[in-house]
Amino acid sequence: MISTLLVANRGEIACRIFRTCRALGIATVAVYSDADADALHVREADTAVRLPGAAPADTYLRGDLVVAAALAAGADAVHPGYGFLSENAGFARAVQDAGLVWVGPPVKAIELMASKTRAKGLMAAAGVPLLAPVDPARATADDLPLLLKAAAGGGGRGMRIVRELADLPDELTAAGAEATAAFGDGEVFAEPYVERGRHVEVQIMADAHGGVWALGTRDCSLQRRHQKVVEEAPAPGLDDALRTRLHDAATAAAHAVGYRGAGTVEFLLSADGRPYFLEMNTRLQVEHPVTEAVFGLDLVALQLRVAEGEPLPAPAPPKPHGHAVEARLYAEDPAHDWQPQTGTLHTLDVPAAPGIRLDTGYTDGDTIGVHYDPMLAKVIAHAPTRAEAVRLLARTLERARTHGPVTNRDLLVRSLRHPDFRAARLDTGFYDRHLTALTADPGGADGLEGADGPGGADRRLAVLAAALADAAARRQAPGPVPARLGAWRNLPSQPRTKRYRAEPDGTEYEAAYRTTRTGPVPETGERVVATAPDHVALETGDGLTRRFRIAVHGDRTYVDTATGSHTLTALPRFTDPTDRTEPGSLLAPMPGTVVRVADGLATGAAVTAGQPLIWLEAMKMEHRILAPASGTLTALHAAPGLQVEVGALLAVVQDVAAQEEPQQ
Repeated sequence: MISTLLVANRGEIACRIFRTCRALGIATVAVYSDADADALHVREADTAVRLPGAAPADTYLRGDLVVAAALAAGADAVHPGYGFLSENAGFARAVQDAGLVWVGPPVKAIELMASKTRAKGLMAAAGVPLLAPVDPARATADDLPLLLKAAAGGGGRGMRIVRELADLPDELTAAGAEATAAFGDGEVFAEPYVERGRHVEVQIMADAHGGVWALGTRDCSLQRRHQKVVEEAPAPGLDDALRTRLHDAATAAAHAVGYRGAGTVEFLLSADGRPYFLEMNTRLQVEHPVTEAVFGLDLVALQLRVAEGEPLPAPAPPKPHGHAVEARLYAEDPAHDWQPQTGTLHTLDVPAAPGIRLDTGYTDGDTIGVHYDPMLAKVIAHAPTRAEAVRLLARTLERARTHGPVTNRDLLVRSLRHPDFRAARLDTGFYDRHLTALTADPGGADGLEGADGPGGADRRLAVLAAALADAAARRQAPGPVPARLGAWRNLPSQPRTKRYRAEPDGTEYEAAYRTTRTGPVPETGERVVATAPDHVALETGDGLTRRFRIAVHGDRTYVDTATGSHTLTALPRFTDPTDRTEPGSLLAPMPGTVVRVADGLATGAAVTAGQPLIWLEAMKMEHRILAPASGTLTALHAAPGLQVEVGALLAVVQDVAAQEEPQQ
């Protein structure tokens, strides 16, 4: 029997495993990097062991340190979670060699499936349909488009789509570098890229006594950068014959490698419904909660019991019921190339409701750093039907309060309500086709109105509410009234104005109101029903009363409404004329580390518009900094290994048009 479990992971998955351990009476041990010293998973564990350093390669990827931590803390078992060392056969072997219980599959099974290239060979021998591999060194234009994939990992890292043969060498280099950084193995392989394919997978659970459960299907087709965003179970629109074929293939894969524990067999469905084996993940998946909801199981509890040598509780799994959908809430800006966001998470409040589950590794006041994946939480909805589950999840996310870095919350709500998603017209190209519309500025001419998200009128009311709340806070502030400077003063009879910039799109707004004996009167005609520093109620011309919750952190004001949220930055009355950036400046879009610069790049070099100049690594992903225009590189401040903050000047490009302007 396991008495003390160390989780060789961090964040949301560590917290989720600890939850099951508490229910089973198992003591818990966390490991943490210096960057995670005050993280939620550390606070929730019974014991915590420091791994000196911050980067994953120095901490969570150091199997020797993790094993030493388990022994030092008196743990008798190790659960790897997902990511990091979860599919590392050498780590699994080291855990067992130390006399600890490994809560995962046999080392041999990990070895057979750890390399996607070896796994495909094994599946081919078992008769599972596969995409034919392509040798990158011999690829021709007829092989395009190609998908490059890291052989040793998943999660979208090390993956690239190549549509032009000339791009293949650079993309191979980039994919290999990203794979090395994420998994310690730079092997990359290529296969045909299936346009408009669906990502469908089968959850399996196996014991050491020959029992294997195929726990239904999941659809994970909504992806960005080849990483899943929305997942659901069961996968919609599959006929019984196809479901049976997928279940049988997954079960055969488990038997072929003598599998034990939780695992997932992933398939790609072509547009005409033909399945192709992608890979087998020898670990728990991020999206496992949707399977748990549909089958009424705790997969982590089953993992622990199987690791203790127990058989599965029955020859066949329980019958599924209902439908479940999961959305991954990320600290990222979808409208700006999915850039990860960092900073203080002031508020994370997802409203509780029947059928809603929240898995997170963050609470109010936590810091989102640069070293790890930007996922804040997973929100899961379970209901009798798919339509009900989708509706419940969209409304729950819409009502959530996320104050701090920009998130993908609005994108998730709009995705769930998109006609294609509601009709289960799913494929991995969903965001390629719809991202521009889904991230349109809600306050601009291209904004979305009504049920699709807060529109321009909604935002203008939010700005007015923020200004009125600010005025209420100033009235209630203790102490003497500040002296007025200059030769003017703000007369009560004159309109008072306050300017805000909406984030992240940058649209500027101005709210104006007059102060009367009975209270503030907006210049736009709304009636003020109630006003306080943290809430405002306004009656609009159509007789509707709108309520706004307001929170202020620094220069940011967060306004939450019944139909969405708005992040506003208070602006000064007068702009600062010195606040300028040199034309052609390339600024770091996020904190990170420069991993490389383009070959031969130096001051004076000629560059072309869109040319990749600098590669920045942040949150386990590589981000390319492109030349904004064709011209000359007049300054280069970036070098490999340089750590930069957001907004740091990396380089300056003087564009051709500027160079050709006649001298006055």
